[in-house]
Parts: sequence; structure tokens; C-alpha cells
Amino acid sequence: MCGIAGQYCLDGTAPDARLLAEMSRRLAHRGPDSEGTRINGNIGLVYRRLAIIDLSDEGSQPMTNEDGTLWLVFNGEIYNYIELREELVMKGHRFHSKSDSEVILHAYEEWGTACLERFNGMWAFAIWDGKQKRLFCARDRLGIKPFYYTRTGSSFLFASEIKALLAHPDVGKCPDDGTLGTYLAWGVLDHSGRTMFKEISQLEPAHAMVVTAAGPEPFRYWDVNVNPAIRSTIPDEVASSRLLAILRDATRLHLRSDVAIGTCLSGGIDSSTLTVLINTLIRDEAPASAGARQKTFSAVFSDNRFDESRYINEIVTATGVDAYRVEPTPHQLWDDIDQLVYMQDEPFGSLSIYAQYCVMRLAKEHVKVVLDGQGADELLAGYLAYQGSYTGMLLRSFRWGTAITEITGSLRHHREFFRSAFRQLMERKTRRNLLKCTAEKIPRYNGNLDNVLYRELTCTNLPALLHYEDRNSMAFSIESRVPFLDYRFVEYVASLPLNQKIRSGITKTVLRRAIKGIVPETIRCRMDKMGFVTPEEVWMREDLRPFVLNILSSDSFHGRPYWDAVAVVRNYLAFLDRKSAYSPEIWRIICAELWLRKFFDKTGTTATGLHFPKGVCGTDQST
Repeated sequence: MCGIAGQYCLDGTAPDARLLAEMSRRLAHRGPDSEGTRINGNIGLVYRRLAIIDLSDEGSQPMTNEDGTLWLVFNGEIYNYIELREELVMKGHRFHSKSDSEVILHAYEEWGTACLERFNGMWAFAIWDGKQKRLFCARDRLGIKPFYYTRTGSSFLFASEIKALLAHPDVGKCPDDGTLGTYLAWGVLDHSGRTMFKEISQLEPAHAMVVTAAGPEPFRYWDVNVNPAIRSTIPDEVASSRLLAILRDATRLHLRSDVAIGTCLSGGIDSSTLTVLINTLIRDEAPASAGARQKTFSAVFSDNRFDESRYINEIVTATGVDAYRVEPTPHQLWDDIDQLVYMQDEPFGSLSIYAQYCVMRLAKEHVKVVLDGQGADELLAGYLAYQGSYTGMLLRSFRWGTAITEITGSLRHHREFFRSAFRQLMERKTRRNLLKCTAEKIPRYNGNLDNVLYRELTCTNLPALLHYEDRNSMAFSIESRVPFLDYRFVEYVASLPLNQKIRSGITKTVLRRAIKGIVPETIRCRMDKMGFVTPEEVWMREDLRPFVLNILSSDSFHGRPYWDAVAVVRNYLAFLDRKSAYSPEIWRIICAELWLRKFFDKTGTTATGLHFPKGVCGTDQST
């Protein structure tokens, strides 16, 4: 895990060393172990290293091949690098390190851009191909690792985080009103190639691009099809056995590391399953990275409504792990909020990410890598709202008996959730619109369940969660790994019929069956859904009240064109007086205001750019 950046001067001039140095400085938290820069002709590459595999200097970057015609900067991990290395050695390739980075170089030499099909891992990388005079950039299948880019003047710039691109004085001078409006209305971000900074793009998941003097040409190299069939022709026992075998092997590969690894444990089904599987692997295979006893990291709360200590304690007792806990507090949040907004680069949809931020800060004291259960909900239909999509699909296809079974099961297991969802829907219809800006319509739960799950996996939900996870972990120089997003597991779960995911109102059916006898029954049979959450509504009414009122009364807040400031204030005051339910829009608006203050000045220009003299590649060279 690292930070990468670069400048490709399309007009053939030399990159600017000061710009590259500043981009590197802004990524220092992603790679505190070492740094490297390579300027060669009209290409400049920057690397910040967080050493995970092959801790020697031979694993440093930018890395080149034997004849110096290829140069690589790479962020991520290729988990099957050992197997690929053996295959490449058989084909005559010679290696000088034990790193997965060098495997990428030789794989590109052997297979060209098709090398991406061979990788199992998470990655964002750029290879300068000196022979073909092109820059080859790629991002992993699910978008676990970020890759941002922009073109300004004659410069093509890329980086692991937007803040590094803002080092150029002509980049990110104003918000992208369209994507900002969509975030404010729906809480969605990273759903397309656009960002909330105008003219800064991201390479989308499962995409690569070739950049030449003519500019970038992106292309998709992988996709997944979610099976629309409702009933399974595969016996339940076969489906669950195969799923567990793939997940176990994915977890085994994700434990490959030359540094200590821990686990994020929320007390839910997904993180508990990983914790148990890792314990089994420690017993059976003794991976050095996990140590003799696994370390887990959890967020807990003194308010029982949001606390999952009961479930965390069950896993700790069952596995004997070394358990570490942290309790996020609202006062600590406001101390951290400036740094949190800066690290995320873009506004975030709720305060739930703060619990994860605190967990990563705790983990930094003990390990360098953590495994996390991200992705399982989108794959296995774990969110309760998916049940409405499934029931609607059944009714539209005239499967009355199955629909009645699902409705009955949903009401039996999740009655209070659906009552709450209905109340929120009615209140939303009567609530005055708080926004002035236009927003793209996001059909998150509309349509058949297979289409909903595909969108959730590729654009409407998972990309944002991976964004939060990457920035939260890298803020503390922690590498976060997500075994549920091993592409083999993704493809297998996607191929299963829908009743292996939801059945009789019970989510994650095939996973629950697979872990029977492995994970404690009280966790395996949990019907609620929490994860790393915070008591956002309570905090916004009580502890954060003075901070929120201060923001809502500011001149800058009332001068924004994105929301009706008076309506927002009235809505928040009604919530404080218990005359109105809490609206998540309130936090989204507050966070957007903090983000606008952090990254833009009063005229909409960035307040974080450097001043460059005229004539620097990509800046105004007129006299």
C-alpha cells in the first residue's frame, strides 16, 4: 500500500520537480517508510512507500525492468504474486526482488495490457512504457484502490488522492456542481468517473487507460453478471460448501504479508466470519503475519442502542483473540473533523465513517495491515432495504406464493425496520426541499434485485464505502484488505440465484448456512444490521448542537448557492424541538459546508495550491 503520483507533459517538455515534490509531500501519510521520484524526459513519477511485502530496498519504487524501458509506480497488493512469479520464471523472466511490484512489470512485459486478467488483488498503478511512448494506468476490478487524474494545459496529472492534484495551481479551482448536488440529494459519491472537483476525474473500477500525446483513452477490462434467476438448481449444501472454500482461500491469500496483520471486528456476521477463518488459518497454517494470536479492533459505545459489545465479546471468547476497543465520542469528533474532511478529500454521507476512522487510529498502535468485511452486504443482499426490491421483483413476475413468503418473513424478522422506513418516507414527502441545486436521479433500490445488486456493487454504494475505507486507513498509514472482494468470491456469489441471498426474509442465506457450526449461533442468526456506526442522531441533537448552530449561523453557509439556508435552519430547529424527525440531509449539508471551507476560498478557488512561475509545464505560458 502506497501513494503514487505523476506528471506526463504531452508537449514533450520536462516535468516540474517542485510540483512533483509537493505532490509527494501531500501523500506522505500513505507511505511514511520511504519515497522515490523518477524524472525521465517528459514523464515524472512519484512514490511514497508503506512497506508490506519485501521490506528491503529492492522493493522500492519507481521500479524499472532490466533494460530500463519500463518504469512502475504501484499502490496495492497482488495477492497471487507468488504463483505468477513462478509462471513468469518458467517463461524466462529474471527477478531481482521478492516484491509483488516486480511481478507487475514482468507480467506487462509478457502479456501487455492483458496482464490485468491475471492479477488477483487490489491495485492502482501506472507504467511508463519508454518503447511505445505511452503511460499505461489501471485500477482493480472493484475499485478498492483509488486513481485520480486531470489534464491541465499540456500536463496529464495523476495521483492516489485528489489533494495531491491540487498542488498544481490550475487544478480543482471550483466544485463540480452536478456531482455535489447528487451527493447532497442522495448521499451518493464515486458513482461515476466524475468527482466533486470540476475537471478532476477518477479511473473507474475495472478500467484501465492508455495515455499518449493525444490524451487518455480509458477502457473496461472486466465486468460481473448478477444472476437474475430466483430459484437455485444447485443444492444448498453444495452452494454453501463452495462459498466457504473460496472465502477461506481468499482469506489465506489476504494474509500474505511481511508485517503484522489484524482484523476489524464489528460484531456482525461478515467481520465475525473473517475473524473465525483467520483463527482457523493460524491454527492450520501458522501465517507469520497474523502472529500466534490474532488481534482485533472494534468500536464500542456506552449507549446500548448502538453498542455491539455483546457480539464482539462472543467472538473474543470463542476465538481467544487479543481484542482492542475504542469508543468514539462527539467531542473527539469535533477535534478531528478538520483532519477527517481533509483526509477524505470529498464530503461524506454520514458520521458512521468516524467509527471506522477511530478503529484505524487504534489499529496503528499494533499492526500495519487490517482485514475488513467490506463488500459482503452488496454481494449477498445484506441490507434490509434490498428485501423491498426482491419482493417487488417477485410481484412483477407473478410469483405470488414466493412473494407472500418473503413479505411474511420480512415482517416477522424486521418489522420495526420497515415501520421506521415507512415513517421516514412519509416525512420526506412532507418535508420542505432543502436544496437549490439540481441532482442526478439515482435509482438505488428501483428495479429487479439483480440489477439493484449490480448497481450497488459498481456505483451506488460500494465505491463510496471503499473510498471511506481507503482514506480512513491510509490517514494512519494502515493497509486495509477486503477478502470478500476477492474476484473469485465476487464472481461465484454473483452467479448464485437470488434465493441463495434472500430467503423467507432472511439475508445472506448461503453465507449463514456456510458458517453454521463455525460462528456462534447468536451472531450467525442475527437479524439486525449495524456495522461500524455512530449515534449520529443523538449527537446531532445533543453534543454537536452548538457546533452545528455555529455553522448554520455563519455568513458563508447562508451565501452558498446549493441549499436554502433558511429552510435548513428551520428543519434543524424543528428537529431539536422534537417537532420533526432527523433528516440525514442535515449532516450532508453540514459536511459539504465544511468541505467547501477546507478546499475552496470565498471566490471558489482552492486555498491549497502552490504558485508556479510562468513556463512550467501545464500552466499559463503566455506573456
